[in-house]
Amino acid sequence: MRNYDYREKWKELLTPEIISLLTLIHEYKGEQRLIAERYADVLTDLVDLARIQSTESSNKIEGIFTSDERLKKIVLDKTMPRNRNEQEIAGYRDVLNTIHENYDYIPIRATLLLQLHRDLYKFQGTGIGGSFKNVDNAIEEVDANGNAKIRFQPVSAWETPEAVNQLCAAYNQVLKEPDVDPLLIMPMFILDFLCIHPFRDGNGRMSRLLTLLLLYQGGYYVGKYISIEKLIERTKESYYKDLQASSTGWHEEINDYAPFAKYLLGVVAASYREFFERTKLITSAKMSKPERIAQEIRNHIGTITRAELVEQVPDVSQTTVQRTLTELTKQGRIIKLGAGRYIKYRWNWDQEDEHS
Repeated sequence: MRNYDYREKWKELLTPEIISLLTLIHEYKGEQRLIAERYADVLTDLVDLARIQSTESSNKIEGIFTSDERLKKIVLDKTMPRNRNEQEIAGYRDVLNTIHENYDYIPIRATLLLQLHRDLYKFQGTGIGGSFKNVDNAIEEVDANGNAKIRFQPVSAWETPEAVNQLCAAYNQVLKEPDVDPLLIMPMFILDFLCIHPFRDGNGRMSRLLTLLLLYQGGYYVGKYISIEKLIERTKESYYKDLQASSTGWHEEINDYAPFAKYLLGVVAASYREFFERTKLITSAKMSKPERIAQEIRNHIGTITRAELVEQVPDVSQTTVQRTLTELTKQGRIIKLGAGRYIKYRWNWDQEDEHS
């Protein structure tokens, strides 16, 4: 049985690069708290968008889809799921909401992990939810020719309950150490959880929900406003590469947590940067929506598509975005490039120079 004791292992992660990320995130944490308290009333749209994007992206990584319209209705609890994919999406929504609202009351214990997993599958009568795996599983990858091979062999089924108990005990134990930064332990716990792979199904989604839970419990609330899962989906090649790098030698207890820790802390830092970029515009109360759109294009390096713009100003409707793009093009403030689905826009700096 592996030794999950983190009390000495975390010190190996104190490299200049990781320390720099920790310092940056600590600074972001204080800034975000001030913004969230001051502008709580105008950040509601960001909260709803993050819930939708988190539910969509975390399921999409596992190949679980539905239409944009159905997704939004399911996440906002305005409809019942119609099929298995939607049942899994609805389950993720409910666990996500539980974490958002009750993170302080969810101790890191095997019994609570089982309850969260049970709720992940509560719309399905498959009996998968709420139980550890009862047969050995393997993490496979498929090459370009369609051939499957085992990438990692997780802990056996019979060892899993005790492994999860020891993992949770080690996490709670190390947080009692006075000099330990919870932010540093989080990626180590998530990596070990994925290497144990305790469930027959839903391990990836559970790992992302647990990432959010551990961040919340450490006082890092950026996941409430920015979808961490979406950033992972955008960078999933790096996610899988660093996960594999850190799991090499795991059973022999010679694995290096650093690649996965740097990746996950980088995602958290990127989430904070995106939060500040979005709130910079949203909290500009005197700026109209069209001017906010114009400012977003002006501040964007290179070209930007309408879809990217919609994502950057989540509280503005697509109709308003399109109307504004048309008007800004007529005024010559932006330049339209391409045609059809390949249309992009960029700021017309030549016109600005003429009027400066």
